[in-house]
Amino acid sequence: MRTKNSIKNTAYGIAGQLIGTILSFISRTLFINILGASYLGINGLFTNILSMLSLAELGVGSAIIYTMYKPLAEKDQTKIKALMRFYATAYKMIGCIVALLGLILLPFLDYLIKDKPNIPNLTVIYLMFLTNSVVTYFFAYKRSIITADQKNYLNTINQVRFMFIQNIIQITLLILTKNYILYLSVQIICSFISNVSISKKVDKIYPFLNIGKKEYLDKDNKKEIFKNIRAMMSHKIGGVVVNGTDNLLISTYVGVYFVGLYSNYIMIISIINSFIYQAFTAVTASIGNLNALEGKEKSYKIFNDVFFINFWLYGFCSISLWILLNPFIGMWIGNKYIMDNYIVLMIVINFFITGMRQTVIAYNSTLGLFWNDRFKPWFEAIINLIASIILLNRLGIVGVFLGTFISTITTSFWVEPYILYKHAFKKGLNIYMKKYALYTLVTIIAAILTQLACSVITTYTFISIVGRGLICFIIPNLIFAMFFYRTSEFIYLKKILVSLTSKFVVRIR
Repeated sequence: MRTKNSIKNTAYGIAGQLIGTILSFISRTLFINILGASYLGINGLFTNILSMLSLAELGVGSAIIYTMYKPLAEKDQTKIKALMRFYATAYKMIGCIVALLGLILLPFLDYLIKDKPNIPNLTVIYLMFLTNSVVTYFFAYKRSIITADQKNYLNTINQVRFMFIQNIIQITLLILTKNYILYLSVQIICSFISNVSISKKVDKIYPFLNIGKKEYLDKDNKKEIFKNIRAMMSHKIGGVVVNGTDNLLISTYVGVYFVGLYSNYIMIISIINSFIYQAFTAVTASIGNLNALEGKEKSYKIFNDVFFINFWLYGFCSISLWILLNPFIGMWIGNKYIMDNYIVLMIVINFFITGMRQTVIAYNSTLGLFWNDRFKPWFEAIINLIASIILLNRLGIVGVFLGTFISTITTSFWVEPYILYKHAFKKGLNIYMKKYALYTLVTIIAAILTQLACSVITTYTFISIVGRGLICFIIPNLIFAMFFYRTSEFIYLKKILVSLTSKFVVRIR
């Protein structure tokens, strides 16, 4: 059942992401051609500022979702009702706090934008971003029960439906009016209706949430949740500082124009991450169910299988990004939007290192181990901020990404798996490191051979990019298969692919 739910969630997620990707590229292309890089930079900057304000969430969601796995598995409706009531109250308070923090930040916007562009109504634009963010908090708890209950495909269907409507209307408005305010208004309205729609869906699936007496958490449960929230607070702060400050630093020290250039790369990487995230969101809920009901050895076996799939996905995607990012940007919106190769290389390396952590993060979250490494994010955030500022002044934009690399390698890279292996698997970290080193070495070998094969293609036309893409698809996957075809992890992956293929063929017939 866990595998079936994971596959269903992943399939819906990928299908939804394909639709979203096509619409995003059409919308972004028109956005750049009609409004220009400055608007793109403001869009990226305000998005980052709002992600920084999400610090107010302090990990409440992750802590409560973790607490929800067991009662959902055991169908304990009383406990689920109590958790959802607590969660709803917490998120309404968080939404109000985010709104207040956003308003307090308003007078300081001028200090965050170097070479302020000639864009009218910047204050109104910022307030619209803030409104869109705040609205989401009042419905977040409804989406979370679906995720924890291995039904994330319902979230995906909801999001894709309203994303489609939103993009179609935004594209039409851009062409007809070229008005950014109207463009953002559509985003706010669609976000609100989407959240109301999923809220009604949850009420229909879990009618017991609104029937009978109100349930409250006892002191012991609250104590456990607040302990987890304190731990997740550290992770939240660290994550926001590491991932949310790049655009702020570039905007403050270099200029908002370069934020616009970088945002195109981030959009492409975010799309790829979203595809992979669909799989990991589905798998994480199943892992939570597995860890709530099964033993340590079974959990460790599944970890190795999922980590192998994790490597294959991020290894292949990292190689493809390195080979295709600049040629694609050049063909898509022009060579003036291309960033230097050494900047792209650092972006891709950070993508790979962050991606390779996903299995460990999923296990640590579902096992509630975030308390054990609660101080790690503080060190990571401090190292990242100091290193990024120093290297930005010395090396330029690439210094920001080098700072992120340094902070990750010195903290999360080894601390997260150390906690998992020590407390969950009762094994030494060296086992994980040997496997990680092998996966990284194979990825590097595949990257070098792919680069050599693609070096004969020198143009940036559509045909040449298709040719590069075919090489990227064949060589890395062939090398990965040659290295690992005898391992139990490869056999597990092959079984999943055969199962998916056979089901797909049966449905077509």
